[in-house]
Amino acid sequence: MTVKSGELAQRTLQIMDTTLRDGEQTSGVSFTDTEKLSVAKVLLEDVKVDRIEIASARVSEGEFKAAQRIMAWAAEKGHLNRVEILGFVDRKTSLDWINRAGGKVLNLLCKGSLNHVTHQLRKTPEEHIADIQKSVDYASQLGISVNVYLEDWSNGMRNSRDYVHFMISNLQKMNVQRIMLPDTLGILDPDETFDYCKEMIDTYPDVLFDFHAHNDYDLAIANVFHALKAGIDCVHTTVNGLGERAGNAPLSSVIATVKDHTQIKTKVNESMLNRISKVVESFSGIRIPTNKPLIGEFVFTQCSGVHADGDNKNKLYFNDLLPERFGRTRTYALGKTSGKANIKANLEDLGIELTPEALKLVTDRVIELADHKETVTAEDLPYIVADVLQESVEQRISINNYALTHAMGLRPSATVSININGKSYEASSSGDGLYDAFMKAVKSIYAKMNKPFPTLIDYSVTIPPGGHTDALVETVIIWKMDREFKTRGLAPDQTAAAIKATTRMLNLIEHTYNEKVD
Repeated sequence: MTVKSGELAQRTLQIMDTTLRDGEQTSGVSFTDTEKLSVAKVLLEDVKVDRIEIASARVSEGEFKAAQRIMAWAAEKGHLNRVEILGFVDRKTSLDWINRAGGKVLNLLCKGSLNHVTHQLRKTPEEHIADIQKSVDYASQLGISVNVYLEDWSNGMRNSRDYVHFMISNLQKMNVQRIMLPDTLGILDPDETFDYCKEMIDTYPDVLFDFHAHNDYDLAIANVFHALKAGIDCVHTTVNGLGERAGNAPLSSVIATVKDHTQIKTKVNESMLNRISKVVESFSGIRIPTNKPLIGEFVFTQCSGVHADGDNKNKLYFNDLLPERFGRTRTYALGKTSGKANIKANLEDLGIELTPEALKLVTDRVIELADHKETVTAEDLPYIVADVLQESVEQRISINNYALTHAMGLRPSATVSININGKSYEASSSGDGLYDAFMKAVKSIYAKMNKPFPTLIDYSVTIPPGGHTDALVETVIIWKMDREFKTRGLAPDQTAAAIKATTRMLNLIEHTYNEKVD
């Protein structure tokens, strides 16, 4: 039994995803046939959307090859009636193209406003209906089902309502399965969406309607929500909101809104939404904004230490959008606003337990580092802990300041001011690199003071994993004096990290040297 759009007792919503057709109209996006097939498989079998629109007829040979591959797979899997192709009112051309590709569903692009039919087609409404009838009749001969897009329907409702009703009154007499109501230019607000959709459903209770939102005013999700309130039982989406201009209604946001704000059900597996978002991000080359709801990198990351503390005590900053629903996890960011609760949560995930005193030292170091780099990651944390805990040696030597210069065609140079047991010393030198110049300046100070100085045995640089361009740098240096020992330094800059490791070395040998003298 087919359930009509207006029967509010029926609360299962159909999702028609058009990433592979409308989403591909995003500037700069063009999927290969292999990519299209991969996305189609995940959408239908893993995400479990009801229908997908995969191509526009007549566009290119590449589009035809992709449609053929998807249709061959869909035929094997029993999905042919769930895969749709956009076609045009062009007598037999689009339908022959779809038929050769193996398609079984045509989404026929018709005109939904008098302005479009008059100025783009240069036809009367009656002539347009007659042409549509010919396409529908030919589709029936080929065994192809027909849905109709009323392009520019939203402007039609605003400016030529009689024309819209003329079209639907005639279309409902044809062998048409569904009529699609696009807000083609993204002009509608939620109140208009509700009123226009309700008018369609109330006036034509035997017609099945889809709603197709665009996001030009950032109202696509709000408009989808109000279309559902009006009784629409199918909405169109794209993965990551891809589409012309400002894009379409994002699949992930539609699913979460429907589940949490209505009693309507869908067949979509929301735990797979993050997976399909990443797949499409990779294939399209369009990066997902880090703050995009549900699928952005940081949307399940708490930055404020107050939030982490509240979550730890009674999940005070949780809402219904639990990350586990979408195949994700909650994280606590490390930065200027981090408190001990944020850092403690990250340490627990890493299996590291610190005393309250050590935790305070690590917290202070995270805040200090965040002043000099964009983000401090969880991957940085073990390095920070090791760095902080090395500072147990009494600091008898410190670097007052230093200036490093590296100009093209000139040897790197360094000027260093160093405090040794309360007295300042200064020296300058050049070297084969910035760190080499720094070391020669320090050595010259130690040589004048007849103080022992170790030999550098090994020097290694490590960037904590995570792939961030602003990652911290850990420098570990092995020295030899009476024995071998190593010191490490951590900083956003490699040379600065090496200088920290060297300062630690100077304090270690100062401590050892003074003990021997005593």
